[in-house]
Amino acid sequence: MEANKIIIHGAKENNLKNISLEIPKNKLIVMTGLSGSGKTSLAFDTIYAEGQRRYVESLSAYARMFLGGVDKPNVESIEGLSPAISIDQKTTSNNPRSTVGTVTEIYDYLRLLYARTGVPYCPNHHIPITGMTVTEMVETVWQNEDGTRLMIMAPIVREKKGTYKETFTKLQKDGYVRVRVDGEVRLLEDEITLEKNQRHNIDVIVDRIIKRDENRSRVFDSIETALNLADGKVIVAAGDKESLYSSSYACPVCGFSVPNLEPRLFSFNAPLGACSLCNGLGITEEVDVDLLIPDDSLSLNEGAIRYYKNLVGTDNIEWQTFCVLCRAYRIDMDKPVKKLTEKQMNIVLHGSDKPIKYSITSSSGNQYSRNDYIEGVKDLIERRYGETQSAWSKDWYHSFMVESTCPKCGGKRLNEQALSVQVADKNIMEYTAMSVVDALDWVKDLHLSETQAKIAEMVLKEIRDRLQFLKDVGLEYLTLDRLACTLSGGEAQRIRLATQIGSHLSGVLYVLDEPSIGLHQRDNMKLIGTLKEMRDLGNTLIVVEHDEETMMNADWIVDIGPGAGIHGGEVIAEGTPQDIMKCENSITGQDLSGKKKINVPEKRRKGSGKSVKIYGASENNLKHIDVEFPLGKFVVVTGVSGSGKSTLVNEVFMKAVQQSIGRMKRVKPGRFDKITGTKNIDKLVQIDQDPIGRTPRSNPATYTGVFDDIREVFANTPEARLRSYDKGRFSFNTKGGRCEACQGDGVRVIRMNFLPDVYVPCEVCHGKRYNEETLQVTFKGKNIYEVLEMTAEEALSLFANHPRIHSKLQTLNDVGLGYVKLGQSSTTLSGGEAQRVKLASELQRKPTGKTVYILDEPTTGLHTDDVKRLIDVLSKIADSGNTVLVIEHNLDVIKSADWIIDLGPEGGDNGGTIITCGTPEQVAEVPESWTGQYLKKALYGSWEDYGK
Repeated sequence: MEANKIIIHGAKENNLKNISLEIPKNKLIVMTGLSGSGKTSLAFDTIYAEGQRRYVESLSAYARMFLGGVDKPNVESIEGLSPAISIDQKTTSNNPRSTVGTVTEIYDYLRLLYARTGVPYCPNHHIPITGMTVTEMVETVWQNEDGTRLMIMAPIVREKKGTYKETFTKLQKDGYVRVRVDGEVRLLEDEITLEKNQRHNIDVIVDRIIKRDENRSRVFDSIETALNLADGKVIVAAGDKESLYSSSYACPVCGFSVPNLEPRLFSFNAPLGACSLCNGLGITEEVDVDLLIPDDSLSLNEGAIRYYKNLVGTDNIEWQTFCVLCRAYRIDMDKPVKKLTEKQMNIVLHGSDKPIKYSITSSSGNQYSRNDYIEGVKDLIERRYGETQSAWSKDWYHSFMVESTCPKCGGKRLNEQALSVQVADKNIMEYTAMSVVDALDWVKDLHLSETQAKIAEMVLKEIRDRLQFLKDVGLEYLTLDRLACTLSGGEAQRIRLATQIGSHLSGVLYVLDEPSIGLHQRDNMKLIGTLKEMRDLGNTLIVVEHDEETMMNADWIVDIGPGAGIHGGEVIAEGTPQDIMKCENSITGQDLSGKKKINVPEKRRKGSGKSVKIYGASENNLKHIDVEFPLGKFVVVTGVSGSGKSTLVNEVFMKAVQQSIGRMKRVKPGRFDKITGTKNIDKLVQIDQDPIGRTPRSNPATYTGVFDDIREVFANTPEARLRSYDKGRFSFNTKGGRCEACQGDGVRVIRMNFLPDVYVPCEVCHGKRYNEETLQVTFKGKNIYEVLEMTAEEALSLFANHPRIHSKLQTLNDVGLGYVKLGQSSTTLSGGEAQRVKLASELQRKPTGKTVYILDEPTTGLHTDDVKRLIDVLSKIADSGNTVLVIEHNLDVIKSADWIIDLGPEGGDNGGTIITCGTPEQVAEVPESWTGQYLKKALYGSWEDYGK
């Protein structure tokens, strides 16, 4: 075995055809090929999987018991493997608490920085908070009126778990009589039992006293005692008002206090630091009046309030109670809602401001008498939404609600105490709102005292390094408070890549899945430089990639093909980029050399002459821009990463059009002033990369509707008619023909608690989904299960005489999915494949000429040859008079467009403006456009000239 090579023998995973090859170690290796050719099977399912398996096997039997077994990939042998790390495009966390700062761990270091070097400032008087003396505390308490009942308490436990039996025993021995536990006053002589795994607050009641001049010294002594008990903190309850005083941090003017500075104070996931109203989410959900009352020209009795629409005029107790409320305040229930006064609407929404005495009789004859406040419909829905445990009820109440910025913290997630702490005039959330590049400059220019600098030296180094890594991989436009769930797959992958660079490991095998996704050509070299830096540390990088620039910078390329699915799985060429370019059989080589390329269209479409105009778009980083979207054309929105493309198209344009044409009333578009021209659109279709289904039941055949037609064919076979089998017999979703052991799934789901669910084949049907009787019915020698196991390409010939089925299958082939099995589980489809299934489904519908199709980076996961197919499909849509609106970085797509809207000039705060609009030729002549500079080469140059 050669020490500097990975040697693979007999790889047969998925569609790989007994591949054997040698890959050099400590190099940047690109694996490429058509979509579905088998490159991911080789890189991830074979090489990485075997590395993982060997790692697990090296652990003790005890550790393996928790990790479970890892299946050996279908390969004879792999020699020279290093420890393997996968950096793929896993779906980013949907947890609303996860941010760029928390994912990269920068926020953890920030919390430490603010806890150790931060200075609290009073939010009311803007002065540094210092510790109060006991005398100052007494003076503040003495501002209460004489006769006020005072209760002086020592807060000894705050949000900590435990039973605290020993604490209570010691306090009783020390002479204390009462404590307040979780807000409830308890006697220490009673047995106090606390739940061990719940968080508790415990205050020792030091003294209860009435404010009189003769009691001043007693108050002084009691406060001093409480401070000693609770590490410099004391709570004084004066009547209904409570104040926390600290000998460490408290405003001398108003008494605003801050607890001891510790990292958890700055965590929006901890009760100590989180905003009490939104619980650290930064947003609250409340009933939106427009959703509650969609048509204010109706009266209450005509069902203006959607919540009561089906209850109007009935004996329902809720409706009767609402009628009592309206009668009590003389609200005319037959008057259109828009004519009700503001005060009357406030009663309808928020309820009575005084108790109402009333009696109502239910439909069953039971009489109810009350003398109480009556809730308004808005308050009622919000309360029940928080209380209900029913998923159905929660969804129903949620249909009236929208997310809005938390009014208490202003979306900053932390409470007032945490936000009062500053370092160099910025609190922690103001810092996280900065872009990566600005945050890096701020840290570099940070001036601290000699003592603070010594304390923060290591922390600042970690923050600086991690921010620099994010900048190096082209993510300088992101802010640290950006939600992780809003990141694209490529952005999330590059964040993990930056984290790996920070680990400075060597001798590792890294396997990456298209890290260039979502990256503008201008930033490509930043990413490539990062990959080379990892290689130079002594690591081997295997990158599954289609990007030409990445391939030209690779040390070694492995081209898998020649086709997709059963037509792929072979090594077509391997070697340096120059070797690949000389290979006549390699489609990739021909693309790189320029011998094969996607031609520029001979002419651009003139369109319908109509357009949609948006004025004053200002969502996120958009700078109050006016944009015109021409209709009947192939329109591409371009710009560097983070320039505002997705915000403009997905948040403003798409949602504004949906709302305007009345398709989605609940949608809240991004901020804009006005939209015109929507009467020229009758339908808007978003074709995104979200999964077409989240269970094994969903597959391309069911999604595109071709499975209904196939079941119809089976129901009309002589055998099926003889057995009186109808169309439903061949469905795996209903009883009758399916296997009841697995209920038609073909697999059983084993729940693994904190590990991912495991799917195992059904022992009864062995994964075939149907019972034996159903599988005995065949069409041209194939039963229904065998048809589902066929690829779309294979099924074309089987159903050649069935025009409806053939047409739908042909569409799947046209979008480059001929290799996908009809019954392939949707959970195994990539984002790009799911998007093309949706595209195929839409192409079956009759074009209206007034439809807008929106796609966000549809070239994800596509080889240049597949991109050509995609462009042909999108061009057909535009040729039929419809509009195709695409967000894209791929130059082949951009040069094929009729119209380009280019945003920039940079990402984040430095983006959000229109750089230029026009045909590709016009954009290429604009020197201020980054897209234009690269587009000029795509229009007039070739990769043959690369590096000359």
